[in-house]
This record gives sequence, C-alpha cells and structure tokens, in this order.
Amino acid sequence: MAPKKLLCLPSLLLPLLTLLLTQADTRSFVVDRDHDRFLLDGAPFRYVSGSLHYFRVPRVLWADRLFKMRMSGLNAVQFYVPWNYHEPEPGVYNFNASRDLFAFLKEATLANLLVILRPGPYICAEWEMGGLPAWLLRKPKIHLRTSDPDFLAAVDSWFKVLLPKIHPWLYHNGGNIISIQVENEYGSYRACDMSYMRHLAGLFRALLGDKILLFTTDGPEGLKCGSLQGLYTTIDFGPADNMTKIFALLRKYEPRGPLVNSEYYTGWLDYWGQNHSTRSVPAVTKGLENMLKLGASVNMYMFHGGTNFGYWNGADEKGRFLPITTSYDYDAPISEAGDPTPKLFAIRDVISKFQEVPLGPLPPPSPKMMLGPLSLHLDGNLLDFLDFLCPQGPICSILPMTFEAVNQDHGYMLYRTYLTHTVSEPTQFWVPNNGVHDRAYVMVDGVFQGVLERNMKHNLFLMGKKGAKLDVLLENMGRLSFGSNSSDFKGLLEPPILGQTVLTQWLMFPLKVDNLVKWWFPNQLLKSSHPQNPSGPTFYSATFPILDSGGDTFLFLPGWTKGQVWINGFNLGRYWTKRGPQQTLYVPRPLLFPRGALNKITLLELENVPLQPQIQFLDRPILNSTTHKTYIYSLSAESASEPMELSGH
Repeated sequence: MAPKKLLCLPSLLLPLLTLLLTQADTRSFVVDRDHDRFLLDGAPFRYVSGSLHYFRVPRVLWADRLFKMRMSGLNAVQFYVPWNYHEPEPGVYNFNASRDLFAFLKEATLANLLVILRPGPYICAEWEMGGLPAWLLRKPKIHLRTSDPDFLAAVDSWFKVLLPKIHPWLYHNGGNIISIQVENEYGSYRACDMSYMRHLAGLFRALLGDKILLFTTDGPEGLKCGSLQGLYTTIDFGPADNMTKIFALLRKYEPRGPLVNSEYYTGWLDYWGQNHSTRSVPAVTKGLENMLKLGASVNMYMFHGGTNFGYWNGADEKGRFLPITTSYDYDAPISEAGDPTPKLFAIRDVISKFQEVPLGPLPPPSPKMMLGPLSLHLDGNLLDFLDFLCPQGPICSILPMTFEAVNQDHGYMLYRTYLTHTVSEPTQFWVPNNGVHDRAYVMVDGVFQGVLERNMKHNLFLMGKKGAKLDVLLENMGRLSFGSNSSDFKGLLEPPILGQTVLTQWLMFPLKVDNLVKWWFPNQLLKSSHPQNPSGPTFYSATFPILDSGGDTFLFLPGWTKGQVWINGFNLGRYWTKRGPQQTLYVPRPLLFPRGALNKITLLELENVPLQPQIQFLDRPILNSTTHKTYIYSLSAESASEPMELSGH
C-alpha cells in the first residue's frame, strides 16, 4: 500500500499548486487607459500615498511611522533608495541594520501599505549629492546623469546588484512594490540626454521584467526632457500651483490613463540662514481634496520627513550655496519626532470622504523628556588629536588636493602649510575663484583667526613669523542635490593666497572624526593644556544619566556657534545655532541609555564657545528661530527671504 500512497501525493498537491499559481497570476497592477485609472488585481484602484525615507528614520522606529501612515488612511508608501547609502566604496555594498531596505519593505507589508519605489540612480531628496556616491568624482571629468561610459558603468554595476534583490518584492511576484520610478526629475537636469534615459529604461526592463509599471516624475517645466515613451508619465506640484493647468499639460504627454501627482508638497525644506518653511493646513487639504475629486492618484511629499543625521544633508545652488538643515521635519503631517499634527488629522478627514480609513485612534505623541542645563568640559583643540584623527599620517602635495582626490567623502579635512617668510602686517588671506568648498576655519600656530565660506565675502587678515604653522580646516557642508547637480568637489579647489603669495607645499589630513568620538575618546584623552578662552575647532563632552525610562528629546545649544554633535557615538548631525533657523537637534529615545546608565555627549564646536559651555534637552523642537533673518554676505544680490521654486526632489 505504501507505494500507492506515494503515488497519490502528487495528485493531491497538484490542485493546490494550481490554485496558488492562479492566485499569483491574478496579482497585477496596470494602467487602464480606456477608463483613465489603475487596476489592482483587475479592480479599479487609486493610491493615496505618502513619502517616508527609511534612511532618515532610526530602524527601530520604522514600524511606528508606517503604522501611523496606514492609520491616516494611506494605502501606499513612496520612498527613494540612496545609492551612496548602500555602496560606500565601489563594489562594497551595505544592506545591514539601518540600511536594510528589505526589512523596511517587510515593515510596509505588515502595515498593509503598498510601495512606490524610487531607486534613482539619482534621487535628489535633499540628500548628499542627490544620492549619487561621492566616489564617482574620483574621476574628475565624469559627466553625471548622462551617457558618459564611466557613469553608465557605475550605474549598471549598482543596479545589477540592487534590482535583482528588488525583483521578489514586485507585486506580481507576491511582494508589495506596485511601481518603480526611472531616474528622478530628469527634465530639471541640463543634459537632456535621452539615450541615457533609454539606457536606464532598458536596464530596468532587463532586470525586472515587463510586468512592473515603470514611471517618470517631473515638475511642469521638466516633462519635455524627463518623459520617455514606454514609461508612464507623472507630475509633481504643490498646493499653491494651478492644478487644472498642470494636469492639462500632463495630458499632452500622457493623453489617457490615471492622473498622478507623485509629489504633492505638504511642506518644504529648510536652508541654514533662512526661515523655517511651512504650508498651511487649509491650502494642503483643499488641493488634496480637489485632486481626489478628479480621481487622481496622489503621493504626499513628505508625509514624515525625519532627520539628516550625520553628514547626509544635501545642498542647493540658487544664487549662492545653500546647505540644507539637519532637521527634515518638512512641516509634514507626521512631525520629525513621529507625532501626529493637526495637518495629519485634517488630511485624514479628506481621505475619509473618498475611501475607507482604518478604524481606531492614532497613537498619541511619544513621551518627551527635559534635562539640564548640563555643563560640558573641554577635551581639547582638534589639532591636539591629529594623531588619532588621521592615524595614517598626512598626504603631501605642492598644491592642495580635493576631498575626492584623497578618498575623503564626508566631514572634514585639515590642510597645513608653513609660512615661507615673516608677515609682519595684517595681510589678506583668500582663495581665488570661489575655491573654498564649503567652509574653512583658519588657524595660525593653533590660534583661530576666522572663517572663509563658499560664495561669501569675508575679509580675513593674517600675520605670522617665518615658519609659522598655517592650518585650514575644511568642512564639507553637503554636496549639491538638485537640478544641475554639477560635480561638486569639496575642499580647497584653488591654492590659497596670502597677500600676493600663492601658498604651496601642503600637508593634508583626512580626518576620521566619528572614529575618534566612537572608539578612542573614552580611553585616549590627552593631557593637553587647555586655553582660558578656547576658540576654533574644539572638542567638548559630558556624561549624564537619565533617572527614568526617558523619552524623545531635543538638544538645545544656546550660545554655541556651529559644529557637529554625537550622543553615545551616534552622529546626530550639524548644529548652526548662530545662523538658524534650526536651534534644536532631534534626539530619538532609542539613542539614550535609560535608568541611570551614563550617556555621553560630544561636541565639535568649530568657531566660538559660549562663556558658560552648557546644553539643555527640551521637550519640544525649536526649528524657526533665525538670528540673522537677513543674513546676506552673498556674492549674489538675491534676497534671503525670496521664495524658492516649488520643485526639486
């Protein structure tokens, strides 16, 4: 009888396998051009989506943010994949921990959210270099986002790693990804290289197959160069724009099919030195309701902004260099700390008029914590730690070299030379051709002299004896992320000039500040002499306990000028208290050790320390306090308060 039972087993499994295969075949997401709509598994479907970037949110908080999005009435989440976050060096890939985008896809599935994926290769996103890896610039003549063979070779290599990993997550394969964007707002790029776009489309098709819906996104002015036959054309615009006019323009490129706004702006980004951006609740909800009445599919950018931790913020060039703040709160419906806002509840009410919203209340705001003031102690000047910051020693060159030329992608590099003659009178120190990228902190024999800054007029005069040590600490404030995205090299792009003398014979120290803070500081503090009134790049630190379970909090740095801050070795990002508008840094609760364990905070203050070197932790953010509301030392006459064009992600 045993052989007979074995023979029956396949006959029992066959109907089950047939049923499963039939169900898999029914999973589809397609454009129904006859009725101007999407079809999901054959049924009419419209997505109401929101943008959330896994790389701006600590991994332990992904589920919380996605759950709140679903409870707001959304049925999809849209997100980018930043290439530079996953391939830090050519051929070296990182999909672990906070970079595990597949864990994020799983969390989206658990939250019952479909996914609209935007893998680039360029993403903008106000992210460092628009998501392109800085190591591309090690070939100085490379032409980004074009058919340049060097660029295409790097793109092909990356996508041949990424896209096969994405393939199982496609909706028709049983995953949750319903559509994928090719490139990003390419029409806003000067090249208009359609062979490049065709190459990308062919690559996506070859690696992902023919069933997945591929699309493009552009602002109204970018449709001509951004759209491509065979890719579904979508558009982006905000509440202040003329929806009727813009959708009419879209119809010239996509005559039939659903109307799609892939980036409906709920808020806007912030630049250092300008006011905090906001979008009013009535304006956002009115525009959303009008689009939904038309049957359009909408993605709200951003639904939750998050934070530019570390060195990941991007920058814009709009008359002058405009680096983006650490906070990416964006005035979004879910705040930087993950809390529902009045804008969220208003949006939820609008959505409920058009589709079912999950029952049940949204979670309340997370617990918040206040602490301090805490006094920080001086660890020493940055120059005291060069052996630890650059253990391999300096690089020698007649002329200064860029960050890219010495394989330093982010952070800081120290340039050092020695005066070849005595300078007895105050003599101007400057760098021609706007050659400071992006901010230089100048010291003579260890004494801070002042700052030079990209696109800014600074009169800096130096004196010194022959043989005096001239140190110039260069800070990369974030590479350009939008539009032209021309190769944004960092460091000293030209040799500095003292009076009429071109300075040569440079030592360059690529600094590994994060390594020092994380590994060496606890055991290797130097017994250096501490000046009475320290200035220039200087380290400060303190330890502090939290007596209960703690909560989210916001680091406030009153009187400090500009620098970088770490908590328990984690790089929270940049502060620029003096320029604003951001005055606090978001500290997620999971970064802190609760119940009596000692936490450590480390500051690298780059300019001037307050008389009382203290900090505080507040229970609410301060994002809109700009000391210099009309701060203009710009080479351009553009007003700091002039509205920015509403496109650029």
